[in-house]
Amino acid sequence: MGNPNPNLTHEDEKSLQDELLIPILLGDRVIKLAQGADSSKLDYSELANKVQLLCESLRSVLRLVTATPSVNLNDRPIRRIAADVTKNLERALALVRKCRKHGGVLRHVFSITSAADFRKVWNLLENSNGDMLWLLSVFDSKGTNLSLPPIASIDPILAWVWTYIYTLQLGQVRDRAEAATALGSIAVDNDRNKVIIMEQGGIVPLLKLLKEVASPEAQVEAANTLVIVATKQERVVRFIVDCLGVPTIVQVLGDTSASMRVRVAVANLVSTMAAQDDVAKEELVRANVHRPLVSLLSMDTVLPDPMLQGGRTSIHSLVLNLSSSGESSSHLVNSDGSGRGGSNRREREREREVENAGLRNEIKVSCAKALWKISIGCLLSCKKVTETKGLLCLAKIIESESGELQFNCLMAVMEIAAVAESNADLRRVAFKPNTTAAKAVLDQLLRVVREGSDPALQIPAIKSIGSLARNFSGNIPHILSPLVARLGNRDADVAIEAAIALGKFVCPDNYNRVDHSKAILERNGLPKLMTMLHLNDRAQMHGLKLLCYLALNVGNSKVLEDERALNTLEKLARPVLAQHPDLRELFAKAIHHLTLYQPGAQLHRQPLGL
Repeated sequence: MGNPNPNLTHEDEKSLQDELLIPILLGDRVIKLAQGADSSKLDYSELANKVQLLCESLRSVLRLVTATPSVNLNDRPIRRIAADVTKNLERALALVRKCRKHGGVLRHVFSITSAADFRKVWNLLENSNGDMLWLLSVFDSKGTNLSLPPIASIDPILAWVWTYIYTLQLGQVRDRAEAATALGSIAVDNDRNKVIIMEQGGIVPLLKLLKEVASPEAQVEAANTLVIVATKQERVVRFIVDCLGVPTIVQVLGDTSASMRVRVAVANLVSTMAAQDDVAKEELVRANVHRPLVSLLSMDTVLPDPMLQGGRTSIHSLVLNLSSSGESSSHLVNSDGSGRGGSNRREREREREVENAGLRNEIKVSCAKALWKISIGCLLSCKKVTETKGLLCLAKIIESESGELQFNCLMAVMEIAAVAESNADLRRVAFKPNTTAAKAVLDQLLRVVREGSDPALQIPAIKSIGSLARNFSGNIPHILSPLVARLGNRDADVAIEAAIALGKFVCPDNYNRVDHSKAILERNGLPKLMTMLHLNDRAQMHGLKLLCYLALNVGNSKVLEDERALNTLEKLARPVLAQHPDLRELFAKAIHHLTLYQPGAQLHRQPLGL
């Protein structure tokens, strides 16, 4: 990818000086030739004056770049303008040389052409002078000059981006915050502008502004703009990672002295990055972003002292301990690397007391969403979340909260369970049935499935239980009953997810599949399943898979015969197989198995085929 840092290294600075020296030396040659002309002295003199002004501006920029190496000026506009100036000076040099060649009787022949060429070159030099004056004015005004240079007449967005980036680098904190907002406005709903901001060097100054602890407003604007620029732009997300932005993001998120508004914005940035790029997700996890996320999520948990509960450790006490330990560990080192004393902590506590309740809910919503996004398909993240008692925190919020916060927590649990489904170690450790965390999570998942009426909440709860199917023993009526009941749900998606989840309890990979199959039939699951088969094509496909598993596990059940399971399979198999030929072997085995237990079935059965 090359050097992702747009700030100048020593070699880059030298290269930039060379780029400025080239047009300066070229201009000096033009001036020398023009001043030595023995005809059309007025034209040559005017040309030399224009070039002289241009060279003075070039030298001013060169002095500025050389004198302020610590500022790390964005070099892209300088290089772009310097290249354009060089091209125009080369045309001026070619013109002067051509006119000086033709003297005597040929001079009149070239006079008309020369006059037109002079006018073209003068216009080009005027434009270059305008570009250089604009560049100097931007430096002089600390980036607050919003005029357009001639070079940007075709694409004014470029000049605005340049100006705002210089403001981010040179301006006062308030101006820098406004510049970040302006860049965000340019980038909203415009993917091209997002890429321009990245390519023109806007990411690093935004990350630097994010660390501006003296100005929460500036930090918020920087984070919000990074979210906008990174949204639907995997390249930008990867660029932020390559610019070493992840340590800054995690540091600000974990700074207990930071404003809640800042931490909301940074948590949103974590979600945006993790949702789009696996490399960014892994870097965030390695930087332990889950610690401040879980800590913030549990910050308002006020619970009884565990010592008053007869020595027993409850979910509430564990979440309280998590919250306390998270805050105490994160306040030890702040963004400036210094320790914080007790007085500062008391001051922060007083500030927290007056925080808007809505803002505190907003940070929890944002952190829950970030935990959800960093957990998707990431084993390391899921391990770290569960190792920090994150499951207990999520369970408590699912129990006590509602709306978007509850939904985000359910989605986080769903993704952790999905990873655990394919990783036996995580499944056994994080969701061990007799542990406090696993019990708390399972209780809340079952409660949502049983008592909930919102499909958006029920579906992730059902999926989570299905992912953990191999963790349960054979005698689990309290787990299977809510899932069986949802087979008859009026919402087709809920019914389908219930069928998928139950299928994981009775599939060939589940050791306790026979016991689970019997339990489903005992809880009147088959009539509900038969009704579900007629909801839509997707319901039919997943419903038939579940029916096949039941047939293979308990094919001798009288319930299957009474509900005409064999006839249903034979009738519906063909249209399903037309769309899902990979199920042919499963359907054939189930039909064959049922024929062994149903008298007379073999006499009337027709071969399965298309």
